[in-house]
Amino acid sequence: MEHTRCVLRTIILIVIYVSAVHGSSRRHHRRLLLDARDATTLVSDPSLSFENVRIRNAYIALQAWKEVIVSDPHGVTTNWVGSDVCNYTGVFCWESIDNPKERTVAGIDLNHQHLAGHLPDHLGLLYDLGLFHINSNRFCGKLPKSFLNFKILTELDLSNNRFVENFPQFVLELPNLKYLDIRFNEFEGKLPEELFSKNLDAILVNNNRFSSNIPENIGSSPASVIVLANNKFTGCVPSSVMNMSKTLNELVLRDNGLDACIPETIGKLKNLTVLDLSDNRIKGELPVSIEEMRTLDMNITSL
Repeated sequence: MEHTRCVLRTIILIVIYVSAVHGSSRRHHRRLLLDARDATTLVSDPSLSFENVRIRNAYIALQAWKEVIVSDPHGVTTNWVGSDVCNYTGVFCWESIDNPKERTVAGIDLNHQHLAGHLPDHLGLLYDLGLFHINSNRFCGKLPKSFLNFKILTELDLSNNRFVENFPQFVLELPNLKYLDIRFNEFEGKLPEELFSKNLDAILVNNNRFSSNIPENIGSSPASVIVLANNKFTGCVPSSVMNMSKTLNELVLRDNGLDACIPETIGKLKNLTVLDLSDNRIKGELPVSIEEMRTLDMNITSL
């Protein structure tokens, strides 16, 4: 019931916001730009002064977020008051990359706070973010497309929440992203092939509802850790995994619907320390090459 109320609240707020900015000719601009009413409301105190425009934008973004947080059991946002956003709990500032004389919000870390609500479009104003960590909360709904603004983001951790939709496409447009963790949500559909062409070091998408085959180009990924467990993947373990012999340390595919071959070439993954294919429907004998991998922590059942 709580989840349903949260989703409905998110839908209502999105409808109101889109209606307020219907004059824009491009949909993604409507979601990225603040209308004058919102800006006036969020910066209504004439006594507030900001050290630079970046901090002012951060204030607008964080106040908009605070307004749509419906449960804050630990009082995390109680000190989200005033113009000094760098002293807000969970907010971290640093020198901006393009102007070291200006401070900016470089990180958000609200892990394990049990916050409930959704993520407003205004968060796209935090365009200097290097990391965004909100794991183990109760945020719900869809992710805002304004996250496309996070061009220098390196770490994105949305795990252990209640986000829904297909794989968030904006992730594919973040040029500096290295760490992706969207575990334990309600994402569904296919994983895009482009995910494995990105320069990611960790891809953690387990415990969602992703389905279909694992993309054939998984071997194009430079990641050291790939965890796709507890989804609905079917078919083969792609033979292209052999291409990750220099980088891959952990490959966890357990608890899916994989029902076909383990590639013979999997033994070429000399740096692999963890291989978990358990709780699938894989048949047949283990490739001989696996038995030669002495340092491997292996868990394979249904053979």
